[in-house]
Amino acid sequence: MKTIALTNQKGGVGKTTTTINVGAGLAKLGKKVLLVDLDPQANLTYSLRMHSHRLDKTIYHALRGIAKAEEVIINHNGFDFMPSSLELSGAELELASEPARERLLKDVIDQIKEEDYDYVLIDCPPNLGLLTLNAFTAVNDIFIVLQSEYLALHGLSKLLDLVKVVNQRLNSDLRVGGIICTLYDGRKNLNKEVVGHIKDYFGPKVFNTIIRDNVALAEAPSHHKTIFEYDGNSHGAKDYLALAKEIKNGH
Repeated sequence: MKTIALTNQKGGVGKTTTTINVGAGLAKLGKKVLLVDLDPQANLTYSLRMHSHRLDKTIYHALRGIAKAEEVIINHNGFDFMPSSLELSGAELELASEPARERLLKDVIDQIKEEDYDYVLIDCPPNLGLLTLNAFTAVNDIFIVLQSEYLALHGLSKLLDLVKVVNQRLNSDLRVGGIICTLYDGRKNLNKEVVGHIKDYFGPKVFNTIIRDNVALAEAPSHHKTIFEYDGNSHGAKDYLALAKEIKNGH
């Protein structure tokens, strides 16, 4: 079971869109996938229409030890996910006094049987707080999602510093496994320059597949669908399927 946290401390870079559609792409390729919505904004959960249902149990309850992992998991058309809720926004304060508070998500993931999933993808919040620390402690790989715009690399040193600290103190298996470039417009010279800088900085960690800016990707969440359900012929669907294949083949 491969565990991956998708992260960036900046919002609006396509992190949740990437988590959903990489997960759906891997499921299309025959893999068993679990998505974990660790963001209090619950955008992944809302994108899959769960805001219209009454959720008795979410990842918040699992982290608090009120619910088991299996009680939180919901199926969505070929893959599973653990929903989030606004209750999670208070978790940083509530969990601050818990023993081994940085390992709470790992304890939840450890409840899942190794053979139940090929991939667990965690959508991190856009900050470097306790929830993100929990994600980094629970996974083997981090995928950093970078928008193909000016300042894409700005502030990344803090994220990489956190990865280093977690690797040294909490999770010796942790590594930056990949860099995903999103919101790319090939007509803009700036986008090309930024991707060039990202490749210079991270080298072979950058995935070959670049996610093009695509109207269908922006529209799909409002219809509560993955890009493959909403418009399987779009650039977004083609790009995310190509990215899923890269991940499946070991990048």
